[in-house]
Amino acid sequence: MPKPRGKQRDADEAVQHSSIRWGLCCLVLDAPIKFRAATHSYVWRLSAEDRQAYLNGIALENAKALIDVLHYCKALDIRAFRISSGIFPLATHPLSGYRIEDLPDGDDVRRRLEVAGDIAARGDVRLSFHPDQFVVLNSVRPEVVESSIRELEWQAEVAEMIGADVLCLHGGSTQGGTEEATSRLIATIERLSTRARIRLAIENDDRCYSAIDLLPVCLATGVPLILDAHHHRVITGGLSIEEATDWALATWGDREPYFHISSPRDGWKGNDPRPHADYLDPHDVPEYWRAIPKLTVDVEAKAKERAVLAISRAPSG
Repeated sequence: MPKPRGKQRDADEAVQHSSIRWGLCCLVLDAPIKFRAATHSYVWRLSAEDRQAYLNGIALENAKALIDVLHYCKALDIRAFRISSGIFPLATHPLSGYRIEDLPDGDDVRRRLEVAGDIAARGDVRLSFHPDQFVVLNSVRPEVVESSIRELEWQAEVAEMIGADVLCLHGGSTQGGTEEATSRLIATIERLSTRARIRLAIENDDRCYSAIDLLPVCLATGVPLILDAHHHRVITGGLSIEEATDWALATWGDREPYFHISSPRDGWKGNDPRPHADYLDPHDVPEYWRAIPKLTVDVEAKAKERAVLAISRAPSG
């Protein structure tokens, strides 16, 4: 692994214009583009034929919505998009699950995904997934680990179809203590397919795992660290943002690093700094990040593309 970069950068690098690729997460507000959801409780009441038709329709519509949202991102010059992990709802459910190729219009769904991937590639829109909280690779319950692997492998399969290169996951369980829990995480990561493992990245959170807690996992597995600046301010683990950034950058090797950012809804002096605000306060963007030659940063803000456009146009400093 490359050594983390020191705090003192060359003078020419320090004054380099920021090339942050600001990312949009999952949904949009100002365009009529919607992704449909489904619940097992509803679809399981349908006949087998109606259930398949219902899920088939959702898959077709959501694949088309992905095409539309990527055209939208390209038009707005938003160059990263996080695809909802529920784009194909219930796909890995033990009872109502399905595979794309088993749907009546599975070939059309796959073709739409290929079109979406082509739009992203031509528009230089980087794609990622962020599996839901129920994906816990280091759970002490074997059935949870197995279902988590199944879900992660499924998302890796879809990611491969469309050219997404990152599957972001939190550290997960801390049962038994951080050291024991990270050992379980390492062991499960080693069980993943190459397709899933080369896309996996782990993120520090604001309750359990600081960046420094996850570094042993990165060192042991080669999985890179997504540094969330908001989470880091809540749980620093004793590292400055500059130190955490340098370590995170080192885990990405030659790949473009992927980070996250948001601002607290009630400000840093509020009772709970964890909930996200509608917009990103430009002062919450670490100035240290602006000198990184290539960097993707997802803006986790309630105002969605409005927030991404606002920060991308805001003056630095």
